[in-house]
Amino acid sequence: MILVVDVGNTNITYGVFDGDELVSTFRMMSKTPRTSDEYGIMIREMLKKNDIDRQEIEGICVASVVPNIMHSLLSGLSKYVNESILTVGAGTKTGIKIITEAPKEIGPDRIVDAVGAYVKYGGPILVLDFGTATTYDYITEKGEFAAGITAPGLRISAKALWEDTAKLPEIEIKKPKSIMAQETISSMQAGLVYGQIGQTEYIINQVKKESGREDLKVVATGGLGRIIADETDMIQVYDPMLTLEGLKFIYEKNRKKS
Repeated sequence: MILVVDVGNTNITYGVFDGDELVSTFRMMSKTPRTSDEYGIMIREMLKKNDIDRQEIEGICVASVVPNIMHSLLSGLSKYVNESILTVGAGTKTGIKIITEAPKEIGPDRIVDAVGAYVKYGGPILVLDFGTATTYDYITEKGEFAAGITAPGLRISAKALWEDTAKLPEIEIKKPKSIMAQETISSMQAGLVYGQIGQTEYIINQVKKESGREDLKVVATGGLGRIIADETDMIQVYDPMLTLEGLKFIYEKNRKKS
C-alpha cells in the first residue's frame, strides 16, 4: 500500500492505494497549526479508523502548496507512518515536460493534476481544478505542460462578497433554482455559480481557439468541480480523485527509476 498526500490551501487530503485501488480517503484542515507529533498521531488514528494497518504502508508521496507546514507534516509522517517519503518538486520524475516560460513557478498540485489527467485520458487535454483557486492547465498530445490560467476560486469569491460588504451574509455555495433571483441569498448564489459557469465555458473556448485544438479533452476535479461540471457540456469528465491518482502515478514512476 502507498499513502498519497495532497496539501492544499484549505485541506490536506490523504488517500491510500492498494495496487490500483483507492481503498481509503480522509481529510484534515491545513490552516490549523500542528506539531509533528500531532500530525503523526492524527494520521495514524485516521488510518486505524479506516482499517488500514500503517505497517502495510510501503511509501508516501506528498505534493504541497503550503510550505510553512511541511516540516511538521513530513516529520510526523516519517515518525509515525513510514520514513520512505517522496515530495513532488524540482527533480521529481513526472513524465510531464513543462514548456512554459517559467517552469519553476508551476505549483506541484498542478503538475500532479496534469500527470493524472494525461496518464488516464491522454492529450491534448485541459485540466480544470476547482479548489481554493480555479486553475485551467493545457497539456499537449506529447505530454507537455504548455499553458496555465489561474482565477479566484468559488470560495474566495464568495468570501470576498460577505467579508468586504456590510450587508451581504455568508451563504452556502450551490446553484439556485433560477438565475432570476428575487432575494439576497439566491442572488449571490446565482452570481457565483452562473458566473463560474460562464467563465469556465469562455476559457475552454478560448484555449481551443488559441491552441487550434477543437478536439481538446476537458476534465475537471476539485471539491466544487461537481457543481460546475453538471451544468456544462464542455466538461467531458468530472474526476474527484484525479489529484490522488496523479500522486500515485508519480510515486510509481519514481520507484521504478530507483
